[in-house]
Amino acid sequence: MGIRSLELKIPPPAVALCFAILMWLVSWLMRPMQVPFDVRLGVALLLGVAGQVISVGGMIAFRRAKTTINPFKPAAASSLVSEGVYRYTRNPMYAGLLLTLIGWAAFLSNPLALLLLPLFVLYINRFQIDPEERVLSSLFGAEYSDYKNRVRRWL
Repeated sequence: MGIRSLELKIPPPAVALCFAILMWLVSWLMRPMQVPFDVRLGVALLLGVAGQVISVGGMIAFRRAKTTINPFKPAAASSLVSEGVYRYTRNPMYAGLLLTLIGWAAFLSNPLALLLLPLFVLYINRFQIDPEERVLSSLFGAEYSDYKNRVRRWL
């Protein structure tokens, strides 16, 4: 069983949840920064809500285009979505999860929790986005290539 067998296997929200739990666990290894609770909570809520708004914006755009939202079956895509939030990021649902995790890190107020964020990005890039992009390139060819040249992968 090779590393490619992990592609498109774990739902991205479940990956984010696992990272959130890991962030909480590693935060016990080091004292948190001394940030007032109200500030931590406010920043966390702001980032978390912004992340969810971005993610939901991506889902709404997919629904409007009547294409699949299933992260396991990118080959079922019936159209290339490039409107709405997809004008700014090719992966708003994943960017929203990342922003939510950044909010969680702010709430934890622990530098060790922040260190896991790049690992989340690397995992999602390798096991979710790369395989999706291979499929979308085969489905939409030059149209997808042009889109990739215009719009960044994350933000």
